[in-house]
Amino acid sequence: MAQPLGPGDARRAALLLTPAYLWLTAAVFLPLSAMLFFSLLSDAPFRGADWRFTLDNYRAFFATDVYATLLWKSLRLGLTVTALCVVIGFPCAWVLAKTIRGRAREALFLLIILPFWSNSLVRVFSWAIVLRGNGALDWLAGLFSSGDVRLGLLFTPTAVVIGLVHSYLPYVILTTYLALQAIDDTLIEAARSMGADRRTIFRRLVLPLSLPGLAAGAVLVFVPVVGSFMEPRILGGRFGAYFGTVIEDQFVAVFNWPLGAALSFILLAVVLAILSAAAPVLRRAQGAAA
Repeated sequence: MAQPLGPGDARRAALLLTPAYLWLTAAVFLPLSAMLFFSLLSDAPFRGADWRFTLDNYRAFFATDVYATLLWKSLRLGLTVTALCVVIGFPCAWVLAKTIRGRAREALFLLIILPFWSNSLVRVFSWAIVLRGNGALDWLAGLFSSGDVRLGLLFTPTAVVIGLVHSYLPYVILTTYLALQAIDDTLIEAARSMGADRRTIFRRLVLPLSLPGLAAGAVLVFVPVVGSFMEPRILGGRFGAYFGTVIEDQFVAVFNWPLGAALSFILLAVVLAILSAAAPVLRRAQGAAA
């Protein structure tokens, strides 16, 4: 049984935790507080215009159907990209955790984290070069076809999905790999010795034990994808209008910081509501499977 902390231990623990709490305060709570302040203003206070506290920025979201439509479009994009990352990432994580050993695993890990070594803007423009007309993908498809191939993927929703999956797939692979690596191989061997087939082992053993890592990876993908603006703007073209691009426009193009801050908080509230609703479902599914 764990012993309670004494006064000296509590002070040392508080001293060790102080830098982390100070960093969270400076990097999270202060910016959020500033954004909340801006969202309640009628105009940006540094433009020299008169301003007052108001809720008109939040009312604008409910008064304009375009914002709700783009929000739903962004949520669908987030679900699509998250589902693809999970479907692609889980087998990759399984191969890394249970199949490959030694230098082959190190080489695959290097390929997985290689996108993190380059700037995200460079990665997106690289996909634009690959997906454009007469680009690398069209040339590759032409090798397997006798005619002139024009896939025309650039400036389409498909191009946006491809760019986002490439950017966020490593998160799912790495978090799922850690969960799968923690599963003792003797449990799987014991299940096989008792006559369980591969589907039963996956459904009753592997999936429940790896669900925390898979869920963590899904959250790490869904949250930033819903508010993404760089990939939709560069790869989507006229199809790249999403909630994140509207928020960016308010800050950069229109210079309407109060409305942009209000839309940002609405997006944050929707994402938190979705995650809060999904958390009990995941816990019940994991408990029932266990």
